[in-house]
This record gives sequence, structure tokens and C-alpha cells, in this order.
Amino acid sequence: MKRVGFSNVMLVLGLLFIYLPMLILVIYSFNASKLVTVWGGWSVKWYVGLLDNTQLMGSVMRSLEIACYTAIAAVALGTLAAFVLTRVTRFKGRTLFGGLVTAPLVMPEVITGLSLLLLFVAMAQMIGWPQERGIVTIWIAHTTFCAAYVAVVVSARLRELDLSIEEAAMDLGARPWKVFFLITIPMIAPSLAAGGMMSFALSLDDLVLASFVSGPGSTTLPMEVFSAVRLGVKPEINAVASLILLAVSMATFLVWYFSRRAEERRKRAIQQAIEEAAADGWKQPEVRRPAQA
Repeated sequence: MKRVGFSNVMLVLGLLFIYLPMLILVIYSFNASKLVTVWGGWSVKWYVGLLDNTQLMGSVMRSLEIACYTAIAAVALGTLAAFVLTRVTRFKGRTLFGGLVTAPLVMPEVITGLSLLLLFVAMAQMIGWPQERGIVTIWIAHTTFCAAYVAVVVSARLRELDLSIEEAAMDLGARPWKVFFLITIPMIAPSLAAGGMMSFALSLDDLVLASFVSGPGSTTLPMEVFSAVRLGVKPEINAVASLILLAVSMATFLVWYFSRRAEERRKRAIQQAIEEAAADGWKQPEVRRPAQA
């Protein structure tokens, strides 16, 4: 009889600890009872009722909009910061710049949120912008926070690249901006996608920063859920959370599927190139003998 190792047991317990609450949440989203602790049978009425809950659905759409804007801006700013840190090796203030880029990673969100709130208030008094806090201020706060994660991920990928490819392109006459967009960007595309997905998830999940820099009419989904949970968990929240889990699972599956297909195509192309090179190597040129007189 095969013995079960300690590592396997701990792995199973860890996976159950992570995914079992999610499974329970999905099951109770189909609970017919209004009390989440009492099972009243299977029903989908809470999913249907989401269409009538304009406040909750409005916060969902607002959070998705902010998350999309944050992912785009964080990838752009984080990529530029990573490029400066890895390719521009010598300039005054490089250490300070690197510390400022990575500071949001270690700084408490409460401090970051309070600092941004004071900044927006001071700007409103000095230049009259922003007149009110809303989607734009939340987007700026989330971009400030998420760009640091993108910079770390992209800089790690840039340090692994072979510079000879870029140098060869510039030797052939390509300008630096053309090398960056046509050679560097495609090679770091996986890290850009990872940074964008991470920024999207962090923005969608953020509560502390949004609580500081939001205003009336700009409530995000985490703020709506937090305020509702304080008065008791509603079945609609379980339904919304289940839909978000479904969307994230589908997106993750699609990314894995297309990445696997691309990797298989790459391996087949490499194998085909090796076989063609081997076949060409085995071909011997025909040697014609001189005609006898």
C-alpha cells in the first residue's frame, strides 16, 4: 500500500483552505432562503434579482470600468519605469527613482490613501481640480498603487532579455523607438499581460484606497459589499461574488488555453526546423567522375 506523504497532505489541506470557502459561497448563492446561514432549497431568484438591484450592479460596472482604466495606465507607466531602471543604468537620482517606484509595494495602503486624499484636497484649493472626488481620483490612486507591481514584473523580464537582438536591429538602421515597439514589446508581452491582469485584479479588489479618494456617487463594489456586510450578508452579494468567480475562471482558462496552443505551435516549428536542418545535412552532393578517354 502506497503511503501518503506529509507534503501531499499539506498540499490538499492548503487547497481546501483556499477553495472550500469559495465553493461554499457559490452553493449558498443558490439558497432560496434570505438567511445565508439557513438552507432553504435551490433557487436562482437572487441571480434574477440582480437585474433589479441598480445600486449593486452600478457599483459592479463602476469597479470594472476603473479596473480596465487602471490596468492600461499601470502597464504603460510601469513598463516605462522598468525600462528606465534596467536600460538607463547611470543617471543622477537612480537610487531615489527606484525607491519611489517600489515604495507603494511596502507602504501601508492607509498611508497611501491618506496622502492622496490630502493631495487632492490641496490641488482642489490651489487649481480648482478635482472639484469632486470620483472615478478619476480612484483611477489615479489605483494606477499609483498598481504601477509598482507592473514595474517589478516587467523589469525582471527585461533583465533576462538578450540585448544582442536589439543591438542587431539598431546596427541595421532601426531607430530606438522602432526597436522598442517592434522587438522589445513583443518579447516582454507575457510580462505585460501578467502585469495587466494583476493590476486589474488589485484594482477590482481594493477597498482602502477607494474609501479615501472616492466621493458621493462613486461607490465601488468592495465598498458596497463592505457596507452591506456590516449589516448582514445579503444573498445578492453571494450571487455577485459567484459571477465574478465565474468570469475570472473563464478568463484564466482562456489565457491558459491560448498560451498552450501558442507553445505547442512554437515547439512544432522548432522540431520541424531541426528535422529540415538534419535532412539537409544528410544530403551529399553528387560527384561527377571525369569521362575516360
